[in-house]
Amino acid sequence: MKKILLWAVVPVLVAVGCMQARAQDGYREQMKGLDEQVQEVKSDVLSISAELSQLEEKLLYPSDTHFAIFVQLAKGETLRLDSVAVRVDGQPAAHYIYTFKELEALQKGGVQRLHTGNIASGQHQLEVTVSGKLANGEDYSRTETVAFAKEIKPKLLGLTVSGDSISATDW
Repeated sequence: MKKILLWAVVPVLVAVGCMQARAQDGYREQMKGLDEQVQEVKSDVLSISAELSQLEEKLLYPSDTHFAIFVQLAKGETLRLDSVAVRVDGQPAAHYIYTFKELEALQKGGVQRLHTGNIASGQHQLEVTVSGKLANGEDYSRTETVAFAKEIKPKLLGLTVSGDSISATDW
């Protein structure tokens, strides 16, 4: 009797196991398809986000009033830059305190966008204050005032900090 029962139960168990394996394969296929759909949606969301960011920048900073300031260190500069403060026409525009990693990036030739905003066409004054430490450990602070003209097109101004000066150039 046990043998007959065994012969009857074993095929049923094998069939159930096969059905479970097929069900798991089907489940895996569904999950794989779902994962692909999720990745596709993520890609679409990132694409839309990038487009919205570009549109936002165009709306917030139209080309006729767009003004941006970038900061970089002169090549080979050993100044440990702590902070940069910028005033445009006497009004505070930006103040930034650097971390060690950001300073390393600047020393390797990196450029930081310090300020983006709107400014009317015409003549303007830019006051830049830089503070930090020199290679010998002395405190360093320097303020430079630069006059510049804003035209109808976007104005991109690059500030290059070296130990003895701060220079501004159009980019």
